[in-house]
Amino acid sequence: MPEATPSDSTTESQNGVQIDLISGSRMEGLRSMEKIRLILDGVRDGNIVILEEGLSPDEESKLIEVTMTEISPDEFSGIEIESYPHEEAADQSFLDRLMGRESTKKLTVIGPANQIETLHKDDQLISALVSRK
Repeated sequence: MPEATPSDSTTESQNGVQIDLISGSRMEGLRSMEKIRLILDGVRDGNIVILEEGLSPDEESKLIEVTMTEISPDEFSGIEIESYPHEEAADQSFLDRLMGRESTKKLTVIGPANQIETLHKDDQLISALVSRK
């Protein structure tokens, strides 16, 4: 059986789409800007980033704000972001629901705007079309 050489794996990665699945425990120890930088660095490299537990509403707003400052026509076209919460009743305390706080425990899919297109989204499914660069 032939051995894989570095050039073989490079060729394969150029032909595919890389998906980074980031666990909640990995994100837990990071400050907001560290989370945003981790996400944007992955997306700028052309990867699809999936967060197990998502971002807080403030972090999502900051992600969009930082993304807008980094958009350039020739290099970075921005991001596409879709999220859906886990079962709200189980994840949120009564006080959180009363105060209108949104749970951060939600699956979030983030990718380059020029590569990911949301085809369908409901409370149980995100369906996306991912194209190569």
